[in-house]
Formats: sequence, structure tokens, C-alpha cells
Amino acid sequence: MSYSFHIRNLKKRLVERFDNLIDMSDEPWASEKKREEKFLSRGVAALAIKRETGCSDMDAALSIIDGRDDWGIDAIAVELSASGPSGRPHITLAQAKWSENATAGFGQSEVDRLFRGLDYLLNLEFNRFNKRIEQHVEGLDKALDSGSPKITLLLALVTDTELHPDIRTLLDSEVKKRNWAEDMVEWRVLDLRGLYQEILGEHADRKIELEAWVEGVGREEHPFTAYYGTLSAADVAEWYETHDRHLFARNIRDSLDTDVNDKIRATLLQEPQNFWYFSNGITLLCDRIRKKGKGAFAPGSGAGFVLEGASVVNGAQTVSAMHRAMQRNPTSAGRGRVLVRIISLENCPEGFGDQVTLNTNTQNPIEERDWKSRDPIQAGLRDDFSLSLGRTYVLKRGESEPAPESGCTMTEAAIALAATHRSPELGAKAKRDPSLLWEKANYQEIFGRALNTAPSAQRVWRCVQLVRAVAAALAEQSENLFGRAASTASNGDLLISHVVFQNLDSDGLDTEDKDWDAELAKVPGLVEQALGWLVDTIDKAYGRNSQILTSVRTPERVRVISRRVLSAMAAGTSAPDNADYRVEERVQGSPARSTNAVSLIVKAQRIPVGTVLEFRPVTRPDRQGLSDWLAENPARARATWGTSVSKPLIWAVDGESYAPSTLVRKMRKDAMGKSQQVQGTLYWHIPGEGSLVDLAAELRAEDELDAEGEA
Repeated sequence: MSYSFHIRNLKKRLVERFDNLIDMSDEPWASEKKREEKFLSRGVAALAIKRETGCSDMDAALSIIDGRDDWGIDAIAVELSASGPSGRPHITLAQAKWSENATAGFGQSEVDRLFRGLDYLLNLEFNRFNKRIEQHVEGLDKALDSGSPKITLLLALVTDTELHPDIRTLLDSEVKKRNWAEDMVEWRVLDLRGLYQEILGEHADRKIELEAWVEGVGREEHPFTAYYGTLSAADVAEWYETHDRHLFARNIRDSLDTDVNDKIRATLLQEPQNFWYFSNGITLLCDRIRKKGKGAFAPGSGAGFVLEGASVVNGAQTVSAMHRAMQRNPTSAGRGRVLVRIISLENCPEGFGDQVTLNTNTQNPIEERDWKSRDPIQAGLRDDFSLSLGRTYVLKRGESEPAPESGCTMTEAAIALAATHRSPELGAKAKRDPSLLWEKANYQEIFGRALNTAPSAQRVWRCVQLVRAVAAALAEQSENLFGRAASTASNGDLLISHVVFQNLDSDGLDTEDKDWDAELAKVPGLVEQALGWLVDTIDKAYGRNSQILTSVRTPERVRVISRRVLSAMAAGTSAPDNADYRVEERVQGSPARSTNAVSLIVKAQRIPVGTVLEFRPVTRPDRQGLSDWLAENPARARATWGTSVSKPLIWAVDGESYAPSTLVRKMRKDAMGKSQQVQGTLYWHIPGEGSLVDLAAELRAEDELDAEGEA
């Protein structure tokens, strides 16, 4: 079958929508044909991001990071506030392939590169990527640091064929490696059909017409017409199968595959008879409702309707979960039923539909935490905080949080008690998803089963102080960390809090005369030791390519890691200093770096004179303090390789020659007021080849091979 018509129209729409939005400045010397292919590929990536997130064309265009050093990721979108009570962040990573004849492929090399890029992101190694990633770093930092994100690998391929079974197996295998503890990563294909549907959805006034059979139907007539009743899961799933995301055209956003979605699906598969009782139901708006079938309307009976211009405005997750459950087990899921409200806009005032959409999506759901706030234990802690400590203990969501020195919230208390519990698994659960702490068994472990077994306000407050002190010490430590050490400091705070607490004298923690300040004074030193041992332990136990994010949030691994770290600290041996992950200028003379990186590169003539190098921030403080300063004057991030042996970088700002470390120190001082010694060779990159450190490492490896050959 020829797809020339579809390809022609897809190309036309991509040009119309993204021609003036997608940055092509990095392709100044490309031929017209190559430039067009690159633009269309980026346009497909932008369209995929728009379909996944519902963002504007402008934001979709800004999501593009395609270019040298993109590591198989052409576009990134970060959504920090997911729908559902968990608020799970959602990261979309798109790789796009354009094809004039609908044969875009995706092979093993693309899989390998994509997952390598994913691992770099998970380890916070953003400096591995080109400068286009800078606009996404803040969101990625927050998403990866706050709960377990949902990561979608979206393969946007202009093709009419399915992936080869071997590639699908390889994708599943790589995802499984990263999902062994929890479902964090998923992959999906968006093919020519899906891309074309997205184009139609934006440029055609697509009106969805649904047929619905409603059991136990009721009607509201004043002030506006609406019907309510029960639908079968099979009927709802068929709607989604036919219309896909266009079913949610009026909704604030599409469905997300969140943990809430997983729970909905599980209910349908395991206890479909209870689904009607457990689900909040769905709400549809439509332009007009027509009765289908003969006979007068009879309240409480079954009735057929034709819904013109229909859209699900609340319950998108329910609809998509019903569809997936029906795909997995139609026999079980088909027994499910769901409550539905159908509102006609035919005689409603202008804007009423938007009001329905907004209000049905913004009313706060009741969470398990809300029920626990009514527990007498929590009321007792609130009173104890006030009477014993003169501080505030906030129970309810929505109440103003106290100033740090004035008290804490119930959630902060729960996390602190989990982190300092004798069992490290509770801290791992808190890091993965704080809402897990409100489950009955976990809650009772933390707060006790009754008032007489509950922790005192004194103990709770001191645990909160400990976790805050650890966080502060880690923030200071992170000033000069990157890579796995930075990821450990960011994600391992609760595990480190557990380790530090075990090394403090906690006897008498409930008593007023306990000198807790003296114990807190030990925290910075203990944090430095714990961080060094933690990185070393994870690397040795699970490999240097293992995911830090997973290791510190998995109860099984945390149990092993904490035991080994505590044992190492008890032995009194000096902790590893994470030297491979620090930006401080190295002390020359170490065996691995006996030859200065710059001298080695110059001697080997590895970089041609005139080569343009790119500056990339390495640490989180660098990214926070330098990004705006660099954006003010892009020349600040460029230097040319010159002829000087000691000062090979010619800065684009002033034309002066600098040693890499000297120039980085100057830039950090100008932008951030910091002038400490740093290893500048980590910061300067040749796009597509690596940093000066990487180039020097390659040369050293070549020297070692030559030496072995001569021997």
C-alpha cells in the first residue's frame, strides 16, 4: 500500500506548525535535503511530545534536544504534577525517525544508545548531553528527586510496520532491568497512523459520536439536561479502542499511566464486581444527546443514547485503565461496571462546559493521609508539640506549614520516623512514595498502635532535626559532586539519615535533658563517611552501571547496603572519598592521572587548532548558578583550541588564552562568586567526542595498549 498521501500531508502540517519554532541553528552547513530531513525528524519528535503531554506547539518545539550528544533522545518533556493523589512526576523521552516511504526503522544500536542516555539522566549526568538539555535540567532534577517518576520512552517512527520481534524483546529486556523493583520505565511506539491521527485531531473539527447503553438511568432536567447511570467496562473500552485520546478532547489533559491507573486496572482484573463501588466514575460532556430506540424514557430502566460531540472530561485514567484491563483479561474485566454522568451542553450558557471540566478535575481527592490526620495519636502529638516544645505540629493538608524552627507537618514527621527506624526498609518506602507510610502496617510501625505506644513529641522533633541536618550536610557535600556520587547524595538522603542515626547516641531521646545538639554536631562528618561508603558499596554490590535511584528505594537492596555501610563505618577504616565524582582539581601524582590531561592532549595533537569547545555545567550548583549567566551571553560557553601548551583555551568573550581550570574558576567567580579550585577539564567538551577528561582517558588507554603490545 502506498502512503504517499499521508506522508505528503504529514510533512505539510509539520512545516506549517513547526517551521518557525524548531531550532535548526546547529545545521548551518547541511545540504537542503539533509536539513529538511533533520527538521522533519525533529518535527515528528515535537508532535510526539505534544500527543503525549497535550502541550502547545511552542512547548513541543522547545522540548527538542536532538543533535550531537543527544544520546538517542530527541525530545524531553517533564510533567511534575501528574493527575491522581500520588502526584507522580512523568518524564517523556522521545526518539523520532522520519521516512519518505513509511519505512523508518529502529534497530539494536538505537536501543543501546537510548538506554545509555536514559542511564545518564538517571545518574544526573546532564553534562553528557548537548546544551539544549539545559532548559529541561531543573524539571528533570525535581522529577528524579521527588518520588519515583514514571518514564515513557516514546519511539515516534514514520512507519506502517511493527518493530521486529527481536527489537521488541530487547526493549522489554532493557526495561525489565530497570523495573526489577518497581514499574518506572515503559516504552511505546507512535507510528504513522498515530502521528496522522494527531495531525487530524489538531486541524479538523473532529466530532466524536458515541453510542451508550445506560443501566439504571436517571435524569436531571433543571437547570440543564443530564443523565446518569451505569455503563459496562466493555462498552467504555470499545470507545477508547475506536477513538483513542480524541475521546478526551475537552479534558484538561489525557490519561496518564500512573500508579492510580495501575490500581484501577488491578481492581477490574481481581474484583470486577466491586469496581462500581470503588471507582469515582466518569463524566462526559456532549453537544447534544439523542435517545436511541423506541419507547418513552423510564427512570431506573435501561436506555440507549447517541452522544454527539462527546468528550470524557473527568475519569480519563478510569477509561484507559478499563481499556487495558479488557485487553489483558476480557472475561474478568468485562464484568466491571462504572458510574457515568452525561451532561448536554445544548442549552447551557457559554463557558459552562469549561466550568464543569475545571471543577471536576480540581476537587481534591481524599487520601489515606487525610484519614490518619484524625487518628487520636496524631491529635496527641499535636498537643504534645504545643505543650512540651512550644512548637506546631500540622495535621491537615492545606494548613499553612510552620517555619522550620517552629515545627513540622505530620508528613515530615512520618518520613523522619521512617528514616530513623531500626528497619531501613521503611525509609526506602518513604523515598519511593511517601503515601506508602499511611498504609496500616507501615503507619503502626512508625507511630505505634495506640496512644501509649506512640513516640513523644520530643523524639519526633529530634528525628525531624536529624533528617534536616543530614539534608543540609548533603547539600553542602553536593557542591562539588557529579555523576553517581551526586545521584547518591540526591536520592540517598533517607538511607544516609538511617545510617547516621545508627551512629549517634539515641539513648534518652524522649527525655528533656538529652544533649541532642551535641549529637547533631557530629552529623556533617558522619554524612561524609556514609556518602563515601554508600557509593562504594552500591558499586561493589551491584556494579558501577547499576541505578542509584533504584538501589536506595528498594527494601531488599537497602537492607543489604545499610548493613554493609554500617559495618564499614564501625570498623573505623577511612571512607572512600568519591574522588572520581568530584570537580575539585586533582592532585597530580596519582597513578591513574600521572600525566596532566591537557599536556597529554597537546602532546598527542589530539585536538586540531581552531576546534570550538563547549562549556557544560557539571554539578547541580553549577547548573543553578551558571545557566542564566550563560544564557545572557552564549559566547561565554564557547572557547577555541589554540597553540599554547599551558593555556590552550581562547575564550570567545575576551579573546584571551586560559588553562581550562583557570577559565572555569573565573567563570564560576563571575557568575556565582565562587573561586575554589576545580578540575576544568571536566567542563569543556568537544561535541560528539566528549570532555577533555574523556579525551585524555582515551589517550591513556591507547598508551596502555601500546605498552602491553611492546611487552
